[in-house]
Amino acid sequence: MKNLLLVILFVGIGVSGFAQKKQMWAKSFLNKKAPELVVEKWITQQPDVKGKFVLIDFWATWCGPCRKAIPEMNHFHKKFGDKLVVIGLSKEKEDKVRNFANPKIEYFSAIDPKGRMARELEIKGIPHVILIDPQGIVRWEGFPGLKGHELTEEVVGKILKEFK
Repeated sequence: MKNLLLVILFVGIGVSGFAQKKQMWAKSFLNKKAPELVVEKWITQQPDVKGKFVLIDFWATWCGPCRKAIPEMNHFHKKFGDKLVVIGLSKEKEDKVRNFANPKIEYFSAIDPKGRMARELEIKGIPHVILIDPQGIVRWEGFPGLKGHELTEEVVGKILKEFK
């Protein structure tokens, strides 16, 4: 009987863990029209986003989790580059972002020191990522490394197939 109660307790904890709502550090725009992409200056060339999915990573050079996410963003850029434009958007000054080298960013990069788009999304924590479909609708949002809600190759691939 005692073992049965322990099993029920652990199963209950496990189920409630899966039912937990995704933690957000920004206003939710999921399945809604994304705010207009606003950049003060492109560090790289400006990408052509027409007819493509757009993944915007709000980040900073000083942010450890942001730096940890860069290799995965590089991977998305390489793997899905024919359908997906990956953009890193920082509120830092141009020289700070331009001189950032470790890890190397291999996708598009821009700055907006005024944080206009970040303010419209009400971002309170970074990294924060939004994945927008070609019609301008947000299909994924949040902290890309959040346990249980990670932004992975499988997640991106599924979104690209589902919302073409």
